[in-house]
Amino acid sequence: MKFQVLLASLALSSSLFAQGNDTAFLTARDAFRAGDINKLERAIGQLGNHELAPYAESYRLRMWIDKGDPNNLRDFLQRNEGSYVAEKLRADWIRFLGKRSAWNEVETEFPRLIAPEPDVACYNQQARLARDDRSVLSEAEKLWLTMLEPPEPCRPILEALVASQKMTADDVWARARRQLEANRPGWAKTTLNYLPDSQMPDSRSLDSAISSAMGYLVRQPGNWSNSRAGRELAAFAIQRLATNDPRVAADELEKIKGKLQDSERQWAWSQIALQGAKKHMTEAVGWYASAGKTPLSDDSAQWKVRAALRAQEWGVVRDTIQAMPPALAALPEWTYWLGRSLHAGGRTTEGNALFEKIAGQPNFYGNLADEELGRTVLPPPKARATTAEEQKAAQDNPGIRRSLAFFRVDLRTEAVKEWNWALRGMDDRELLAAANLAKRNQIWDRAINTADRTKNEHDYTLRFLSPYGETVRPAAQNQSLDDAWVYGLMRQESRFITNAKSNVGASGLMQLMPATAKWVAKKIGLRDFSHGRVNDTETNVLLGTSYMRLVMENLDNHPVLASAAYNAGPGRAKKWRADRPLEGAIYAETIPFSETRDYVKKVMSNAVYYSAIFNGKPDSLKARLGTIGAKTSEAMKDADLP
Repeated sequence: MKFQVLLASLALSSSLFAQGNDTAFLTARDAFRAGDINKLERAIGQLGNHELAPYAESYRLRMWIDKGDPNNLRDFLQRNEGSYVAEKLRADWIRFLGKRSAWNEVETEFPRLIAPEPDVACYNQQARLARDDRSVLSEAEKLWLTMLEPPEPCRPILEALVASQKMTADDVWARARRQLEANRPGWAKTTLNYLPDSQMPDSRSLDSAISSAMGYLVRQPGNWSNSRAGRELAAFAIQRLATNDPRVAADELEKIKGKLQDSERQWAWSQIALQGAKKHMTEAVGWYASAGKTPLSDDSAQWKVRAALRAQEWGVVRDTIQAMPPALAALPEWTYWLGRSLHAGGRTTEGNALFEKIAGQPNFYGNLADEELGRTVLPPPKARATTAEEQKAAQDNPGIRRSLAFFRVDLRTEAVKEWNWALRGMDDRELLAAANLAKRNQIWDRAINTADRTKNEHDYTLRFLSPYGETVRPAAQNQSLDDAWVYGLMRQESRFITNAKSNVGASGLMQLMPATAKWVAKKIGLRDFSHGRVNDTETNVLLGTSYMRLVMENLDNHPVLASAAYNAGPGRAKKWRADRPLEGAIYAETIPFSETRDYVKKVMSNAVYYSAIFNGKPDSLKARLGTIGAKTSEAMKDADLP
């Protein structure tokens, strides 16, 4: 008994000591942010061997980076080599050196980074250019059409690329077009400054074409098509019109298409088609056909496929995916739809070969591919339990210890970064041990995300955790909801972080917006509700499941529509229906909002796995997706849902 009391006493003392050191670390962090070096030094003196002491030391070095001895900084980096805190400090040091054109030191330090950020990589490229390493220009050339918002350190690289005469006027216009398509008109204007003075468009005309497109087209002089700049700006104006009304843009393009050259006219049609596809217009496939062989951005190529899917134009689906860059075509979604298009054309063996490439992947299209091949979707056999030695290795991992310390002081952002960094290079057994450690500490999101990384040994009870079952399962049952779907949605919404808050103000396990929570509370007669209660687990689950039921009832009791509505609103979920019944997978793939599209796919796939785990038997994603009913005037009515 005395021994147990002693252990308890030691544990309490250790806990109090940690709390005191936690306070010292938070004081150090606040002092660094305030620029108070004396307060920082006092706090560091109280930290001792605290897990986060390296961060406090890095704060000191950052404050003295422009005055102190670089040897101190080098010593810190050497002592903490491979850690996240050293990686971030080294990156900031390279930024400091780059701004001062200390190119030799930049080149010395850069290779020691493990995962350099784009701006830091550009400082290294500047350093290489300074010693006339021309291979930098070839690297930059590959990014010409994709790095549309270059960080400041990357701009000298692009300027050097243009100065080398590797980029023609065609290349400059192509980049500006991509930037305009990405709704980055300011960057498009910057890019056009790379044109020779004699070819640059008038700045006032450029502003007018972008910001007042219809007025620009109406007021053009009779000779507007005599110069490339005049024709390109007319195409720019068509693109801007298309973002608001593709049909109006198509009418205007018909009026002037004879004065445009092929590349300008076809690009303009591709922009009308892109916007039409995103708005689910039936003309989109025809507009894409008018675009001919104009080069499509990755976004535009994908929307060409989506427009063809809704139109059931399987030949266009096939040809468009086959024309995609290999890396894009290899994504699970396009592998699957190419397989489906081959099936539609009677090429079953070739289609099945594509399904085999993604079958078994624990995602939306991996599930669908399995079912196309006649296989059931079930979690793989559970890995053997982690050993005591494996668990101890996870507990002793310095990065994980730092992460847990950050979680302890409620610095979640820093904690997640440290945790993810610590997972680099871990094998399946190490990942499972770390996931179990997160579970024991009730850090549900890290347990899920860590278990998600395993390649050969898996534990789907960790990937698809179901905490708060005593609250969630009864609430789902009370609302006559499938608990697997509720958990699938909750997993995607918050990863079971009770105090999660999105950047738009959604809160809690079920990420309820303030207006929605208030509306549901009134609808179900929840007395004395205030938004301060929204993060309470029982209240949040009650409101969230009640809203799911109300949305389901308003949307044909279809979980795909209800999932889309939960994320983007019931009105949008209805608007995205087609004029005829639509396969659920096609509806999901053609959701215009990328966040909602990804969300619906993940919620539905999650539900399949939760169902299999809860019920011990396979489930069917295809059956859950079903068919989405046609858009009708009756179906478009809202039942006063927020």
